Amino acid sequence: MGTTGQRGSDEVNGLSQEDRSGASRFLAALRLALLSGVTGAALAALVVGVILKDVPVLATGGGVLTLLILLAFLGGRRGAGPAEPPARRTALARIEDLRATGGETADVPVTFRLTVAPEPEDGRSAYRVKISQSVNLVDIPAYRPRGIAVVEYHPEKPWDVRIVTRPTPEWSRRAEEAQIDSAPESTLVRDPEGGAGAWCLVALLGLLAGAAVVVLLLRGELFASEGPAERSSSSSSASHTFSTSTTVSGPSSSLLTFGRMRVTAMELEARVDTPYVTALTIEDHRMAMRGDSALPPAETFHLASLPYELLPGLVREARTTLGVRDAESWRIDVSPGAGAGSGPRVRVTVSGTEGTAHLDADATGRITERRAAGEAG
Repeated sequence: MGTTGQRGSDEVNGLSQEDRSGASRFLAALRLALLSGVTGAALAALVVGVILKDVPVLATGGGVLTLLILLAFLGGRRGAGPAEPPARRTALARIEDLRATGGETADVPVTFRLTVAPEPEDGRSAYRVKISQSVNLVDIPAYRPRGIAVVEYHPEKPWDVRIVTRPTPEWSRRAEEAQIDSAPESTLVRDPEGGAGAWCLVALLGLLAGAAVVVLLLRGELFASEGPAERSSSSSSASHTFSTSTTVSGPSSSLLTFGRMRVTAMELEARVDTPYVTALTIEDHRMAMRGDSALPPAETFHLASLPYELLPGLVREARTTLGVRDAESWRIDVSPGAGAGSGPRVRVTVSGTEGTAHLDADATGRITERRAAGEAG
């Protein structure tokens, strides 16, 4: 049974089908990349929203992710109807080549290169395919290059071919009498879904690209030196009082970091437009100040005069020498001195399971009083 005369318009149709298959694979990859990018952006928005405590970003990421899950669920339900699997067709195939890839068990994996010759009523010309199938050691001698085998294939999936190891007597007779010409290498068909690694790579790149877009758009808030500062300020023109505060976060955000206290204090000074204040409070991630522009300088202190570089050492001293073994929190309170020319007073307070302790220091950082945990007064 020859096949060389079945080409002509069938080969043209085969090429157009291959072009359509390539276009459909490209569109599928594009859809996968787009969907992965949106998913990556939604996940990144969730994470960034939590870090920045930004409700709109968090809500947007959560909303998009919920929508994607809902669409996937609805799409799965819509496509979950029972579908009849396509019937397999029986045909003859010429064995172009075969190679065993193992031999430790009775069933040996064998790679076949075949020319499949569908029946004329199938409307398809002969084509090449490469398959892998386990064959019993006893049956291997029955398969040889240029021999004819009985196969089954799916018309819609011509690459899905398997050799029939126990054909019917009718098909065995036809295989013995058949003569099949080799199909050209250009007719080789492959499973378009076989490159699972490529699809995974497309999905991964889409996820990373979507996440990178969100991070780049919000990089200013993410990597700012103070992070998402929570600032508050208030003033009263009637009483001439003012107050302002800032909360810092981000890398090296603790105010105990060298130089951070003075920089933050100067920023608050620029905000209130005066260096004279009546109270300054410093915690690990927060600094607040109050003042009254109606008060004389003797009842205030100058922000720039404080020994900010020495304050972290006072905090360490209070946390290690006042009987609080594991201090849970600390606070620095600065207030004007008791008398003229005495300078501001610095009090460091630490708290833990043992209680609260504090030490006082003057404007030069010299400790003037200690009160350990548990001491009265």
